[in-house]
Amino acid sequence: MAEKKGTASSSSSSSSSEYDLNDKWDTCLDLFLRRVVYSSLAGSFAGLLLFRSPVSRWGSVALGAGIGIGSAYSDCSRLFENPAATSIPPPKAAEFQSSQDA
Repeated sequence: MAEKKGTASSSSSSSSSEYDLNDKWDTCLDLFLRRVVYSSLAGSFAGLLLFRSPVSRWGSVALGAGIGIGSAYSDCSRLFENPAATSIPPPKAAEFQSSQDA
């Protein structure tokens, strides 16, 4: 009976870590898609305003997409390397000011 209890707790802990890993992948995929699309749109808008040549316009779209990919990659790698960063909320401004006054 004790063995079943031990295996149930170990399977639930592996299950929760699996869910945590799935959440991280979902977050990274969402972050990647949003940043690539938004930065590509910004690059195409800037290309329409600044450049006349189609090659230069496509270059600005590619530059925007590259910036989005790089930004998403750095944030995702930070998310996977530091698991405590997702569970700790940032301090509120009121808490920060009261700790400085003391």
